[in-house]
Amino acid sequence: MEPVRCFRCILLRMKLSGESAPGEVQPTDLPQSSVDLIMRARQGDGVAWEVLVQQYQQPAFRLAYLFLEDSDEAEDVAQETFLRAFQALDRFDLSRPMLPWILSIAANLARNRRRSIWRFFGVVQRLVREEPRLVSGEVDGAEQRWQTQSLWDAVQHLKHNDQEVIYLRFFLELSVEETAQTMAVAPGTVKSRLNRALTRLREVIDRDHPDLKDSWT
Repeated sequence: MEPVRCFRCILLRMKLSGESAPGEVQPTDLPQSSVDLIMRARQGDGVAWEVLVQQYQQPAFRLAYLFLEDSDEAEDVAQETFLRAFQALDRFDLSRPMLPWILSIAANLARNRRRSIWRFFGVVQRLVREEPRLVSGEVDGAEQRWQTQSLWDAVQHLKHNDQEVIYLRFFLELSVEETAQTMAVAPGTVKSRLNRALTRLREVIDRDHPDLKDSWT
C-alpha cells in the first residue's frame, strides 16, 4: 500500500496546492536544503512544503505504525503530524534538524492515540508480515530478509521503551542527539537506555535466535 496516499489533501486543505502557475518552481528545481525549503514554505510556497512532506513522511508513518500496529491509524497520525508541523512552522528552530522535530510530533500523537499498552504487542511481527519493505527497504536476497525479520522478532520480545530507542537509533538511523530530541530526553539518557536495551536484546538473541549472533552482535 501507499502509506501516505492523502498528503496532497493536506496541501489542498491549506490552500497551498493546485495547478502550477507559469514559471512556478517545481520540486526538482528546488534546492535540497531543508532550511531553504522551510523558508519558502513559510512564505506560502506549496511546492516547497510538499517536498518537505515527501522527505519526512515515511519515517513519520513508520514510527506511528510502531506505536499503533494499524496502517490506517498510522496514516492518520502521519497526516496530523504534518498539519501540526505546518501550523508550527514559524516557530521551528532553523538551527536544529527537522526530522527529530517531525518525529517528536508523530510520537506524541501516536502515544495519545494508543488506547492501551497491550495494542502495541505484536506490532513488529505485523509490520514484517504486512509491509516488510518498510522495515528493510529493498531486500537483497533471502538471507538479508531472514536476518531482518529474525531481528525484528527478537526486538518484539523487549519492553516498549527498549523497542522505541532501538527503532529510532538503528532502524531509522538517527544520531544520539536526534534520538534524544525525538524522545524528549537528554542524550545521556538515550545512551544509557540504549545500552540496557541492547544488553536485553543480546540476551534474547542468545536464547531464541542463536543463528543471528555472528551476523549481528
